[in-house]
Amino acid sequence: MLASVTTFAVHGIDSRRVIVEVDVPGRGLPAFTIVGLPDRAVRESRERVRAALQNSGFGFPDGRITVNLAPADVRKAGPVFDLAIAVGILSARAQIPPESTAGYALCGELSLRGRLRPIRGALAVALGAKQAQIPRLLMPAQCARKPP
Repeated sequence: MLASVTTFAVHGIDSRRVIVEVDVPGRGLPAFTIVGLPDRAVRESRERVRAALQNSGFGFPDGRITVNLAPADVRKAGPVFDLAIAVGILSARAQIPPESTAGYALCGELSLRGRLRPIRGALAVALGAKQAQIPRLLMPAQCARKPP
């Protein structure tokens, strides 16, 4: 099954919309591939996402998983894609309703326990979501401005 989730890549003080497409066909040899110009930290998200989902009580696919970070010509760096990849896998496997991610942008690093860790560039992501007219943004609470 195929699912897509919106997130943002941070470039300095700007961000760029990225669509995380997840394909979990339900067959094939076990493999977890991330394509779309990911850096090392993004490729390492495979292990964080796997552990986070399993340690949070969700099933993890035994077969092939392909994650495409589109557009492919935009460099993707850092762990900000963990949450979107994890939710994309859950959506592709119908462990959450696929339509539940509509209207959301998701950004966050996952711990191996499945907890969210703060990310750099949260303000750039929030501004990018607003410019893209995405009504809801889900990211770690630690990224929010503290009231005076």
